Amino acid sequence: MKAALDVPGKPIGSKLRQLMPIRKKRVNRSFMGTFSLFMLLAVIGAFMALPLVYAINNAFKPLDEIFLFPPTLFVRNPTWNNFSELMNLLSQTWVPFSRYIFNTVFITGAGIVGHVILASAAAYPLAKHKFPGKTFLFSIVVLSLMFTPAVTATPNYMILSWLGLIDTYWAVIVPAFAYSLGLYLMKQFMEQIPDALLEAAKIDGANEYRIFWSIVMPNVKPAWLTLIILLFQILWGSDGNGFIYSEQLKTLHFASNQIIMGGIARAGAGAAVALILMSVPIILFVFSQSRIIETMATSGMKD
Repeated sequence: MKAALDVPGKPIGSKLRQLMPIRKKRVNRSFMGTFSLFMLLAVIGAFMALPLVYAINNAFKPLDEIFLFPPTLFVRNPTWNNFSELMNLLSQTWVPFSRYIFNTVFITGAGIVGHVILASAAAYPLAKHKFPGKTFLFSIVVLSLMFTPAVTATPNYMILSWLGLIDTYWAVIVPAFAYSLGLYLMKQFMEQIPDALLEAAKIDGANEYRIFWSIVMPNVKPAWLTLIILLFQILWGSDGNGFIYSEQLKTLHFASNQIIMGGIARAGAGAAVALILMSVPIILFVFSQSRIIETMATSGMKD
């Protein structure tokens, strides 16, 4: 037995530890501890769900319940009049409602696809290549996270005006390409990929483009899935105010604001359109949540 386990340059004890089965540690938690933790998480979850529950119930409230004080959380006499009034208001606009939907979907889709590709392509050399000025460029990216959109609105307008993109779709899409948080997120995830994996691909004859699309991008799937959700919320709620002036190019959020600004008589229709606008990002998150958690749990790679 000793001769079988005697490996040159390796102690016998280490070999025995490898042959012994690995036992998982059990979490020592009582029933009351588990129940208390569950109740705490349930209370926190219920508290965070209150705005969503209120918005859903508010969309089905008649006007007398909407302006009731103190306000009620749940609807007493549910009605569909708010949605029928919303359809009547949208049918009276000289721009078809389908046009607002198309503008919003096009701006959101083009902005997300372009930003994910550009942010990933820019983050790859920052994470896996060495070149002069690399630290300085990344410092600028981190510094740009400190500025709010209100601070950069004037420089963005001047640049877009110089490029001749004002009053076009690209006035909203192009600034989305330069979303610095996406570049920072992709760079941090790409740093977790082992350099040995990329070197092995180079030895096999893969070029940089093949490595980027076939190795790097699949391994940073949690990053660009999370980035899609974050950017979708920003672009879906964008109205292009200050950059788009033509009514034919306005977004769905702009149309909803026009309805809400009609006065207290349109409060019911405003609650209905608010529910419709917020339901799309929520549905996207619900369908992609399990995918993001699964990829985050299985994508940890270390040297």
